[in-house]
Amino acid sequence: MARPPPPHFRRLTKTHRPPTPPMPVVSFSSSSSSSPSPSRKSGFVAWYLRMLQSHPLATKSVTSSIIFAAADVTSQIITLPSFSASYNILRTFRMAAYGLLILGPSQHNWFNYLSKILPNTDVTSTLKKILMGQVIFGPVINTVFFTYNGALQGESGPEIITRLKRDLLPTLLGGALFWPVCDFVTFRFLPVHLQPLLNSSCAYVWTIYLTYMANRG
Repeated sequence: MARPPPPHFRRLTKTHRPPTPPMPVVSFSSSSSSSPSPSRKSGFVAWYLRMLQSHPLATKSVTSSIIFAAADVTSQIITLPSFSASYNILRTFRMAAYGLLILGPSQHNWFNYLSKILPNTDVTSTLKKILMGQVIFGPVINTVFFTYNGALQGESGPEIITRLKRDLLPTLLGGALFWPVCDFVTFRFLPVHLQPLLNSSCAYVWTIYLTYMANRG
């Protein structure tokens, strides 16, 4: 006759239960998250940088065109006594075309040229780039700007020359106070494909002044 198991064995046998299965883990996809993903936050910036890499000339030209148009609208809002009654849309189109066809391509070639002849970003190279901008690029591009704007306003050759004598030097002196700071940050800290971003931001403020100088009587 078999003897019953010891009491301690019976207690263990009675209390033994199968392990509880783990709770299922519920995962939430990024589409159901209430906060925007980093890719969404930087979507436009990422797209713009891709365009700078794949279509640099067109991207910089369109950017320059938009900035010139926006700066001209701002300039007219500031200077006109009644913007709604006196706004000159042809002037804005004229500025936008200048940015698209002349300034954008010029900046693209100028920045690339400087990065080739002065590839370093040390202080000495940066100061050389700034000096070249003030001595070469600034006088040339501003002369082209005033000539372009005067010709499209119907001014004759002598009138354009008179405008250049009146407005070019004050514009260059104003630029000598404004652009070196912007150019130092641009050339010193940014790679060449990102330089138009900061340059365009500075150009918005500068273009408000430039369009005012070009369109005053």
